[in-house]
Amino acid sequence: MDLKAAMSQFFNDKGEIVLAPQLTLAGLAELMYQGDLQLGGGDRHCLRYWDFSESREGTPVDFTRTEINTRIKSVAARLQQVGKIGDRVAVMANNSPEYIFGFAGALYAGMTPVPLYDPSEPGHADHLEAVFADCQPSFVLTNSSSAAAVRTHFSEVPSRERPRILAVDSLPDTLAASFVNPMMTLQGQQIMASMTTMPVDQPAFLQYTSGSTRSPAGVQLTNRSILTNVLQIFVGARLRTPLRLVSWLPLHHDMGIILALFVTIMGLPNEIMAPRDFIQQPKRWIDQLNRRDSDEGVSVYAVVPNFALELAARYGKPKAGESLDLSALDGIIIGSEPVTEKALTSFLDAFSDYGLNRSVLRPSYGLAEASLLVATPQSPERPVISYFDRDKLAAGEMDFVESDSAAAVSFISNGQVVRPQSLTIVDPETRAELPDGSIGELWAKGDNMAAGYLGREEESAATFANVLGERLAEGSRAEGADDERWLATGDLGAIVNGEIYITGRLKDLIVIAGRNHYPQDIEHTVMKTTEHVRPDSLAAFSIEGDDSEQLVLIIERADDADPAGDLAAVEAIRAAVSSHHGLTPADIKFMGPNEINRSSSGKIARRVVRKTYLSS
Repeated sequence: MDLKAAMSQFFNDKGEIVLAPQLTLAGLAELMYQGDLQLGGGDRHCLRYWDFSESREGTPVDFTRTEINTRIKSVAARLQQVGKIGDRVAVMANNSPEYIFGFAGALYAGMTPVPLYDPSEPGHADHLEAVFADCQPSFVLTNSSSAAAVRTHFSEVPSRERPRILAVDSLPDTLAASFVNPMMTLQGQQIMASMTTMPVDQPAFLQYTSGSTRSPAGVQLTNRSILTNVLQIFVGARLRTPLRLVSWLPLHHDMGIILALFVTIMGLPNEIMAPRDFIQQPKRWIDQLNRRDSDEGVSVYAVVPNFALELAARYGKPKAGESLDLSALDGIIIGSEPVTEKALTSFLDAFSDYGLNRSVLRPSYGLAEASLLVATPQSPERPVISYFDRDKLAAGEMDFVESDSAAAVSFISNGQVVRPQSLTIVDPETRAELPDGSIGELWAKGDNMAAGYLGREEESAATFANVLGERLAEGSRAEGADDERWLATGDLGAIVNGEIYITGRLKDLIVIAGRNHYPQDIEHTVMKTTEHVRPDSLAAFSIEGDDSEQLVLIIERADDADPAGDLAAVEAIRAAVSSHHGLTPADIKFMGPNEINRSSSGKIARRVVRKTYLSS
């Protein structure tokens, strides 16, 4: 398939995205499949799942374009037999082909999928209970690997209140023949007649926030918002075709599921494995990025969080006698969590001798409320690492300094906003647009914005329906966009020399004695001070003191560290934080590996850590 030609039909001669009012994700998927089928693409291998359950080397499980479509329609047909259009369908499984088939099958059935995860994942039971209470799905799709954990999870729920559980891999392919386009059914026709908005603006699926900062909220992503963002990603990330996507991202995460859906709809080669299999042996991911004989002319892409780079650099290099060629790698989009200089440089140092081009690394910024991607590097110089004066940062300004300055704090550029979408920096109090170099809240606007939060009108209005205040007299970044319905991201940052820098979360900002301190800056100092600290496994936050706010540090001990060394590490950390930040921590506590609260997507949940600390 000519992907560029397929994508170009959604742009007009002004570069604006134009979507037909009847278009849905499922409709586009079927349209693309039928077109591919006519061109003889049905037997093309599109999905490969690496199964490491019985072999350290992994067993590839392959699916052709037609096999994928058949499995999706089998799921859809079964859901049509037992449910109705508009029902919510939770997907609770491990990373697997069945997860993708189940998610897409719910879309094909005209239902609303809710991407979740295998309930045996530790530490997230409260999150699952909150999600189910909020959206009350009628069905749960799982697979044979996760079915036992799913049934155990619901075992104490009264049978009358229990969702119906369906194992995707137990459904026969023959079911696909009974699938009917839901809009061609009587119920579908009745719904179409009563719709106040067209299908493209109807909710497609619910993406729940991780719950790291609040009780999980269901982000209502529409067909328009997702399709728009996929087109923005294609243009902004300058994807080159033919391509192959390599991913171990959790499929319940917005990055994981939207990318998997994109390549499934377009029939592009996609290789997946479980996050656990990557973490156990990061070299598995590097091996998948390796150029193959079949990769002639193919560009390889991956999307990962920051911590993956350090793990891969430490444990992913080829062994003696092994070859590695990363020259086919055209892009690693890095998101989900702040990107660090240490992670970038360690990855580059580890793999530059194996054909890795520096420009492959693309630190990016996005959030579920914007469907996925907001900004990514779009210039040849990437990644951009800059150094700013710590004192000026505390005053809300980003002022360049040399990297060897004692006051230097490194930040990684997240590139430029993906068009057509607007992004600007505002004063969160006055909502006025701020000039370049001033730190404020990031606001975004575009057709990729979600419709709001399920059942939370006030919170939806506060997040998605903001009115822009005074614009810059010259060079307003909001030019061409009206003042209404801006998304307030809750993230702080600035634009300097055309580069977007994220400094932290607005609600995570630490203010002590009138000075602003960014938690990740303090955490970076702590990690540099001693190897007793587990990388990217700590939380800095403030609590109320007798006279002013006080700093608290909760830190995970390095995997091989002796608890007997905690006291010495505490003293070293206290001295370093005092020297670099002018702060004396009120409390520094060490914990064992993996004991700090994390969100369902694996991020350190600072506010949950703070709440736990205060209640202990």
